[in-house]
Amino acid sequence: MYLFNVRVYGLLLNESNEVLVSDEKTMNVSFTKFPGGGLEYGEGLVDALKREFMEECQLEIDIVRHIYTTDFYEKSSFNESQILSIYYQVKPRGAITFDIKVSPFDFSNEKQADKLEVFRFVPIDTLQERSLTFKTDKQAWKTFKNIIEQERDSN
Repeated sequence: MYLFNVRVYGLLLNESNEVLVSDEKTMNVSFTKFPGGGLEYGEGLVDALKREFMEECQLEIDIVRHIYTTDFYEKSSFNESQILSIYYQVKPRGAITFDIKVSPFDFSNEKQADKLEVFRFVPIDTLQERSLTFKTDKQAWKTFKNIIEQERDSN
């Protein structure tokens, strides 16, 4: 039997044209990705993304638009499943009140746990694909940057 792992992520821009990224450490592996996570059985994509933002950031969000869906084979880095990732641009419904770090992987104030996670904003003009760990995040970022550039050019 082949296992599929459906993931959903949000690209959140702030008023300073910075995008939110998540620095995480689990099973002694550190990675940078966009906020989000796994779809639970019986859950829709939008509901899953809203749940993930509430769990991770204590932040209610609205969906702005679909950005990208994985269109290539991607094996999970953690098990034998095939990853299918869907990315949306999102916006906060209220003020951002969770802790924002400046430096990557700044777990200095975090309690020791099986999974460590911190957030930081990165200017959209300086976030490079190579700064993201997973191939799907890199492709989603490339697609999103193209959308932003096309919008800038048409204005």
